[in-house]
Amino acid sequence: MINFEFYNPTRIIFGKDAILKLGRELSRYGNKVLVITGGGSAKRSGLLDHALRILKENNKQVWILDGIKPNPRLDSVYEGIKMCKTRQVELILAIGGGSVIDAAKAIAVGAATQHDIWDFYLRKLSVTKALPLGCMLTLAATGTEMNGNSVVTKWETREKNFISGSALFPKFSILDPTYTLTVPRDQTANGCVDMMVHVFEQYFSHTTDTPLQDRLCEGLMKTIIENALILAADPQDYTVRANILWCGTMALNELVGMGKEQDWATHIIEHELSAEYDIAHGAGLAILSPNWMAYVYKENKALFRQFAERVWDIQGNGKSEEEIILEGIRKTREFFVSIGAPATLEDAGIDESKISLMAARAVRFGPVGSMKKLGKEDVETILRNALV
Repeated sequence: MINFEFYNPTRIIFGKDAILKLGRELSRYGNKVLVITGGGSAKRSGLLDHALRILKENNKQVWILDGIKPNPRLDSVYEGIKMCKTRQVELILAIGGGSVIDAAKAIAVGAATQHDIWDFYLRKLSVTKALPLGCMLTLAATGTEMNGNSVVTKWETREKNFISGSALFPKFSILDPTYTLTVPRDQTANGCVDMMVHVFEQYFSHTTDTPLQDRLCEGLMKTIIENALILAADPQDYTVRANILWCGTMALNELVGMGKEQDWATHIIEHELSAEYDIAHGAGLAILSPNWMAYVYKENKALFRQFAERVWDIQGNGKSEEEIILEGIRKTREFFVSIGAPATLEDAGIDESKISLMAARAVRFGPVGSMKKLGKEDVETILRNALV
């Protein structure tokens, strides 16, 4: 295990009727609030209306920035920053899924600086301060409700970049599984894939002597698998929605990967895919992650065998190590397909025309990954293997 520091200041308010604690949280901050939402699930579930009533009851001045898109756009971030500075906003309240919260984080940083927010995403500047941010989550997926990460897309140039920093942790996040019951099946599936791959990125590591971290990751993966399969058949099951919602948070609140070198190549490659084609992030990950596994598993066969045996319960029964590993990778792909995710780029309507371009962009800051350092040719091979 390598040395680490763990810091997570986000207050989680979880469960049915958790929204009733919003007034208490609002009392900790100023009176000028910018509400940021996508407008879809937040409106369908009734969460947005309920939150606005509570804001009114607490005598807050409220402005709304809605219409945040999946793979949140930089132009919406600029609009939000301008609103914050013009109105001297004191608290940002994000109501929606991961894209809404990621955009809100970008706005919180941009409103607290005179620099161009995109310069932070280009790694020219480091995040040191941000406006206070509260979250009300409507989709189990990204874990951004309890971490210091944000991903934003500059659509004009098809660039999708991320920032990280302790200032980006939300002050509080309200997680009521009731408000995820209206999430459509495809978005539910993509969310389950996203959280599963978040665990992959932390689990598949060359760092040794991490038995607790490995078991935490394996427990999360098995719980996601069990509950995602139930949701695929019955999306209205509150208990299962609650389990999946908490899995999404735990998968990327930075706990399970502490003390381990992490990978993140699959996410970086997928960012280029969704930046170029605007597909759902989870759908892209479902396509890429089994292909990444097949490309890199020889770098640490013991760990990939452990994954197959512990997560997928694959028994040896005379099989070679190679056969066990490949069966684990196959089961991973089959699981994603079984809950409604695509298996290939062809399934997503993507051809090979921009593979070389996406591969070059993926490594523009240098080789990606740690299980195996991937250069442009490696990334291009993984993308081509994902075509069919």
